[in-house]
Amino acid sequence: MEKTLDENCASLEALLFMYGEPLSFKKVQAIMGLSSLEEVSAVVSEFKNRLDLAGRGLTLVQDDEKIQLVTKPAFGPMIEGFIKEEFSEDLTPASIEALAIISYFGPISRSRIEYLRGVNSTFILRSLLMRGLVERVPDPKNQNTFLYQPSFDILRHVGLEKKDALPDYAKFQELLKKFEAGDTLSEPAQVPVPPAPRPENQTDQPSQSTLDEPSPPIN
Repeated sequence: MEKTLDENCASLEALLFMYGEPLSFKKVQAIMGLSSLEEVSAVVSEFKNRLDLAGRGLTLVQDDEKIQLVTKPAFGPMIEGFIKEEFSEDLTPASIEALAIISYFGPISRSRIEYLRGVNSTFILRSLLMRGLVERVPDPKNQNTFLYQPSFDILRHVGLEKKDALPDYAKFQELLKKFEAGDTLSEPAQVPVPPAPRPENQTDQPSQSTLDEPSPPIN
């Protein structure tokens, strides 16, 4: 049964929030089962109008036929203050969990990280990127997405030449395979993560270039 415009707008909002990065019209069409790119454009236009007219804190950024759900520029100072405060504190347990997953299983996509954690990880990944603890590289299998891997700084901090020298690296690779295959694990898959490094030239402030980027929704 064909969906109503209201249903398509709701589906688009959920999709963009979950994805957290620019998404092409073609991918939106395929995922939402829309009949044409023209229909995608109509849904995008209607959804953007609804966001703007309803006084929401989010809006759509469009570049050619790619769109991303971002916070409105008016909320930039508030979000910048929040990010600076985050940088003055230690990593949260959620950030350490994400860092452990990336350290042991990277390069790994954001969707796979969220599958393992069970929650949206957009803001946490952005925080780890700005701290210099992880880096993002293009996915060789899909140029529209990225993979996350531990940065050189974190390996240097713990005195490792490569990530497979991490404690019990092979063991947790095997546990991951069993987990993704749906097997019941005989022991908790708790990955030991080293203390988060602070690179020598890192301050408690994110770079201005990073702050100028559109901020993703904060989960």
